[in-house]
Amino acid sequence: MPIALKKTKHPYVSIDPRIAGGQPVISGTRIKVMDIAIKYELMGMDVDRIIDEYPHLKLEQVHDALSYYYEHKNIFDRKYREDQILLNQLKKKYPSKLKAKLE
Repeated sequence: MPIALKKTKHPYVSIDPRIAGGQPVISGTRIKVMDIAIKYELMGMDVDRIIDEYPHLKLEQVHDALSYYYEHKNIFDRKYREDQILLNQLKKKYPSKLKAKLE
C-alpha cells in the first residue's frame, strides 16, 4: 500500500527550531520569510529584484514566502515592531563609536 504524502499549504516554507531561531524560512535555505517580506513590503522591491539578490531562489519560493507572510501578517508585524523597539533600545545603550568619531 503506497504511503500518501501529506500536502502542505506552503511547500516552500519550513520551520525548524535549529534554523533561524525557529522562524519560518524558505525550505532548504536560511532565508527568513520576514526578510523577503521586508524587501517586498518596506523596501518596495518586486519579486524579480528579490530573485536578483537571491539568485538561487525560484520564483515560486518567493511567492510562497510572501503568501505565508500575508496569511500570518499580524504575527510578523508584531514581531517586527518588537524587534525595532529592541534595536532602538540597544542603539541608545550602545551608541555608534564610528558615528561619534565622524561628528
